[in-house]
Amino acid sequence: MTTANLPAHLDPTVRHDMVFLFDVTDGNPNGDPDAGNQPRTDIYTGHGLVTDVAIKRKFRDTLALAAAGHPRYGIFVEAGHALNTRLVESLSATGVERDKDTKKGGKTKAKLTPEQAQAARAWLCDRYADIRLFGAVLSTGETNALGAIRGPLQFGMARSIDPITPTEHAITRVTQTRQEDIDDGERTEMGSKWTVPYALYRVEISYSAARGAQTGVDTKDFELLYQVMEMMFDHDASAARGRMTARGLHVFSHDNTFGNAPAQKLVERIRAVPAGDAEEERSPRCFGDYDVTVDTNDLPAGITYHQVFN
Repeated sequence: MTTANLPAHLDPTVRHDMVFLFDVTDGNPNGDPDAGNQPRTDIYTGHGLVTDVAIKRKFRDTLALAAAGHPRYGIFVEAGHALNTRLVESLSATGVERDKDTKKGGKTKAKLTPEQAQAARAWLCDRYADIRLFGAVLSTGETNALGAIRGPLQFGMARSIDPITPTEHAITRVTQTRQEDIDDGERTEMGSKWTVPYALYRVEISYSAARGAQTGVDTKDFELLYQVMEMMFDHDASAARGRMTARGLHVFSHDNTFGNAPAQKLVERIRAVPAGDAEEERSPRCFGDYDVTVDTNDLPAGITYHQVFN
């Protein structure tokens, strides 16, 4: 299928600006290790936060399931795999010889020409979908010459529509960690977990077609992107995270690489507002407590809107 026949939201050769909505019920969407794993919040406003890193982790884990076995959909940042090992593999795969540096304790180093570095970077982009989409720092270990790749798909920080009320729950366990405690007659251990009763989150996402051309993004990448974003919370379910649900992906597509309008003039058209009487005291407890509105009136020339899912 040529790009001329593609639906606009699947075209990797044009710019896209997106809004992704998701919610959590009785769970902790993103604990803060510096605050006893409490749900992340804006300390000034009380709004909940979920980092871009946490969202991309869920995406990586689910993409690995959705595209299992496909050679173009490996995951570079993956638990249990050293990044340096994978970077060195790119040198071997593209025929770069590595020399011993006798002046530095016999460490191996690679002397790369600009052409060799570009070939290794292209190999990594073709093999690892998360590099192709999100970019990566490649200048570690003996691969300093590879530099970094700026990814075309950039996530912002997710922020809740309303302030959240994190709640701590005391829990007990019927066995101990240490045998000595059992011998001393202890029967239970205490612990705690944090949850958010309910929160609807919004995150803005941008796609640069110019950078996508550099990393080799294609239509299949967009198809999997949308499929994974709709289902990734189902495959990341855990008792700690409660019930997390994708509630909508809204895409504004431009008709060229550079774009037809500033992103804020598009993403601000997606709003989640209180359902019912806005004057009433509110304590949202479900998605039905919001109305999601989309203003498609007088879109700038060259812009099309598509709701991928809701």
